[in-house]
Amino acid sequence: MSPRHLHPESHLVSRIGWLRAAVLGANDGIVSTASLIVGVAAASAATSDVLVAGTAGLVAGAMSMAAGEYVSVSSQSDTERADVARERAELAGQPEFEREELARIYVDRGLTPDLAHQVADQLMAKDALGAHARDELGISEVTTARPIQAALTSAATFAAGAALPLAMVLLLPASQLVLGVSIASLVFLAALGALGAKAGGAMVLRATLRVTFWGALAMGLTAGIGAIFGTVAG
Repeated sequence: MSPRHLHPESHLVSRIGWLRAAVLGANDGIVSTASLIVGVAAASAATSDVLVAGTAGLVAGAMSMAAGEYVSVSSQSDTERADVARERAELAGQPEFEREELARIYVDRGLTPDLAHQVADQLMAKDALGAHARDELGISEVTTARPIQAALTSAATFAAGAALPLAMVLLLPASQLVLGVSIASLVFLAALGALGAKAGGAMVLRATLRVTFWGALAMGLTAGIGAIFGTVAG
């Protein structure tokens, strides 16, 4: 049995695609919906109005996240496909030049010229396009763009994140909405930061402080704006 089968490895980089979309979606869901709720509540709106605003924010935000992720990641995917197509044409038209190009990459990484050419020959004999996509273009199965996955992940996690502060509207009296939703949302953000850092192998404390700080800033600003407009309207 090969050493690879005896010692299987699971690298955290394989989670980059869905983890980025998931953390972004949930974080945006909590921050934007909580900020909207706090801003409307600070304007002395009725609980029913706050609930309607929060629900509308959840639906609109989830759809916006899905559309935005799909469009942006599709653009990345289109660029990757164009580069791979160009590389395929170059391999068909000038294979020897492409062999030298691949060998130079391995020389730059520390191999001797003879060994670099041997490696290039063997890799190109097995999968020339795959070797060039991976080592020349930086495109691999792990990092390749997946628009539908990113869109669905962002929409689902945004909705899940937005549902947390929205649920607090149902649990708290109108007089406690601003403070209660703010505190609960900061707790949710701290938990999200810790969970995302844990899943990605990053520093938990730094990630937790980062998302909590920006969430507190966003809610503070919207609460201030809501209070100003509430005062003016009153």
